[in-house]
Amino acid sequence: MKKLPLIIWLVILGLITPAICGIKYIQFNQDCGGYLKQAADANTVEIALDRVSRALDYMDKKHLTGGYTSVIYRTEDENIGFWYTNVKACKHELESCLDGTQLEKSNVLMKVRESLTDNGEKGTELTVPAGIHKYPSNTLFAILNTISAIMLGAAFILCYIDID
Repeated sequence: MKKLPLIIWLVILGLITPAICGIKYIQFNQDCGGYLKQAADANTVEIALDRVSRALDYMDKKHLTGGYTSVIYRTEDENIGFWYTNVKACKHELESCLDGTQLEKSNVLMKVRESLTDNGEKGTELTVPAGIHKYPSNTLFAILNTISAIMLGAAFILCYIDID
């Protein structure tokens, strides 16, 4: 067990990046994703408009208005500009029907719900670009996650060797 301190350090260092990613994921959900989910679930136009506005304020503050979350190649499900424009269009739809009839408001709420969510494997899921919580540092986190995986793998190998 001479290698125990090294193994402990490798494990600690290997878990730092995933922990930071987890914290960033929670922060995004608290400051943006949660509001978009509430807007999609809202029963009134006023509530939906308030929640979409809060999410857009966060997006503007964090410059989540364009670009891609991709690291190696671009796919449209990682297009931040499209996502931002779509959420902004939801806000305009909600604003335009504030004085509308109940039927118009219901139709807009359904449209907003369809724009903000998708049916996924786990039921209804919020539509956001993959990896948005790490943006604009996605490349850095990809590198750090690779290094973390190597460190954890090395710690496992050292444990295995030390046991024999």
